[in-house]
Amino acid sequence: MTDQQTVVERQLAAYNSHDLDAFAATYAPDVRVNRRDGSQLLGRDGLREAYADQFAQGRCRAEIVGRLTEGDWVVDHEIAHGITDTPIRVLVAYRVRDGLIDRVDFLS
Repeated sequence: MTDQQTVVERQLAAYNSHDLDAFAATYAPDVRVNRRDGSQLLGRDGLREAYADQFAQGRCRAEIVGRLTEGDWVVDHEIAHGITDTPIRVLVAYRVRDGLIDRVDFLS
C-alpha cells in the first residue's frame, strides 16, 4: 500500500466509525472539496461542519469497490450508504500531499 493509499484508508476508517476528529485530521487545513452538486467545501473547518450531523447520527458508511492510485492521487469507486434512502455510487479522487488530503473531487 502506498503512503497516499494509507492516508485515504485512514480517512475511510474514520468515516465509517463516525470519528469526526480522526476524519478531519487526515485533511490539510486548506483542503478543497469539490462536491457532486458543484458546490465546494473549503478548509478543514468547513469539512467538519459539513459532516458533523452525519457523524453524530451515525448514518453514513462507505464501501470501496475499486481503487486506482497514480502519483499523489487515489481514486476510489465507492458505494455510499446512509446519505439517501438508496446507496449512491460515486467516484472520488483524493490528492494526498505531505501526508494529508488537500483536494477531493467527487466525479459523479
